[in-house]
Amino acid sequence: MVFVETMTSRERVLNALTGKPVDRPPVANPTNVATVELMDMVDAPFPDANRDPELNARLAATGYTELGFDSIMPYFSIIQESSALGCEMQWEQKDNWPTVRMYNPIWKGIGDIKIPSGFLEHKDNIAITRSISILKEEFGDEVAIIGKTMGPWTLAYHVFGVEMFLLMSIDDPKMTMECLHKLKEISVLFGQAQIDAGADALTFPDHATGDLVSGEYYKRFLLELHQEMAEVLEVPLILHICGNTLDRMDYIAQNNMAAFHFDSMNDPQKAMDIVDGRIALIGNINNPVTLYSKGPEDVRAEVYRCMDAGVNMIAPECAIPLATKLENLLEIPNAVKSWMEEHSLETN
Repeated sequence: MVFVETMTSRERVLNALTGKPVDRPPVANPTNVATVELMDMVDAPFPDANRDPELNARLAATGYTELGFDSIMPYFSIIQESSALGCEMQWEQKDNWPTVRMYNPIWKGIGDIKIPSGFLEHKDNIAITRSISILKEEFGDEVAIIGKTMGPWTLAYHVFGVEMFLLMSIDDPKMTMECLHKLKEISVLFGQAQIDAGADALTFPDHATGDLVSGEYYKRFLLELHQEMAEVLEVPLILHICGNTLDRMDYIAQNNMAAFHFDSMNDPQKAMDIVDGRIALIGNINNPVTLYSKGPEDVRAEVYRCMDAGVNMIAPECAIPLATKLENLLEIPNAVKSWMEEHSLETN
């Protein structure tokens, strides 16, 4: 039996994020699907596509128009706000990610935290908000547009430096919490600007990763803060944390966000069992091995593994390597539809 879709991409994504029925699990990437091939296809290369709204929108749209994903993600990196705050940047070229030079942090403590005047009007923030407006005008209600605002833990790494901030969390937990609560104002400000521009949902990367901090750290420093973010930002929020996060998934399932975008280090079935319907899961096709260096058959096997586990939205685990082959990305929606057809046959 041929599987027939009955929803628009936007309906499918928003239903999946709000616990409503879907015709099939959406295919999305809440972090990014830009590649060098796509940059060349639409003449929108890095680093310019990170900083120019027209180029940004042109490249972001390819996730939907060329790959057949159900969402568009125009924020390709994790550094737009940090650039606007005054962090030293390394913009790289089209085959490399722009980065923050974290060996030269701009702040040392809570007294330094301030939002510069004109923060939202900074070129690198306007690139995102204006791009969302362009995409909303072009695609309307056809496809889900997902924005992205960095969580305070991620911002802290950028402005204080990873080592300094983690040492602060050990030596002075009270000051750490105070810093996080001041930094969250930046998360809300930029997130709300994207909502106002037309974003249907927001990814909320907050990199309390398994290789750096424990699950108890998530509970201690971030659980209540994330619950607050879910209340203040009135669109579905998608938490993103890299690495092995099974030890904190029970806490994550209590944060009142719509979904958690999880890493391939985590077994999909184990993750689904832990969250037990309390939060949607998005993921978790492996990037550096499967998508980057293997072939469509391997991609299909990982998609089927996620579908068998009941993962709510199928996606690469994080922002994909920029040299990822398009055939591997195209296989993700193809594999979802094939799985749906095979299971339609089993039930008819």
